[in-house]
Amino acid sequence: MKRIILTILAIIMLPISIFAISGEEIVRLADEAQTFKTAKSSGEFQVTDRFGTKITSFNSWARGESESFIEFTSRAERGQKILRTKDEIYLYYPDAEELIRMQGSALRQGVLGSDISYEDMTGGKDRAKQYTIEITGEEKVLGRDCWILKLTAKTRTVPYPKEIVWIDKKSYLVLKGEYYTKSDRLLKEMEVLEIGIFDNIETAARTRISDTMKSDSETVLVLKTFKANVALDNRIFSLEELW
Repeated sequence: MKRIILTILAIIMLPISIFAISGEEIVRLADEAQTFKTAKSSGEFQVTDRFGTKITSFNSWARGESESFIEFTSRAERGQKILRTKDEIYLYYPDAEELIRMQGSALRQGVLGSDISYEDMTGGKDRAKQYTIEITGEEKVLGRDCWILKLTAKTRTVPYPKEIVWIDKKSYLVLKGEYYTKSDRLLKEMEVLEIGIFDNIETAARTRISDTMKSDSETVLVLKTFKANVALDNRIFSLEELW
């Protein structure tokens, strides 16, 4: 009996971290929480700089973790389109009837002058394999308990060599993020301002993104509609659809 009691006490006194979820598992679940077989949404970019605020509306379609198609619907940008197929991004400008493949340094440009780069759009959702992940603490964001994780890239193919992210313990939504160079220079900040429920799915309704390389600039991404696992035509994700 004494041995049994000692064994039970030893188990109870083991470090809690042995039984806790790992950083890799948290990030994997976070990626899965925002990856759908198909999805359709609409929203707008609210870009604020020293000249004021410009609003650009869009419709978007996505399939899995690597395919997406965005068509802009606001007057000045109407007909402009962005297609992502795996790690390739193509732009179409209707006025010039021109199709452009984005590559190299052009991927770091902001989409329509926003703080969201084309490179941000190429980032896959398999970070558990792309990064070494460490849980560094806990903190509340929007009143929600979050893990704080440090992600250090294993490969050069990711947009940011280092990330610090705050992930909600219940929904696994990324509620806050800081994105750095390899030398720890802060490049971009992201913070969810409001969470909404669309099609019975909890997701970010308003998100602020700030590119620290720009002065007096921020972009608020507003999600207005969202539906997951809808029927989509395969042609949506083809180059022919851009013309």
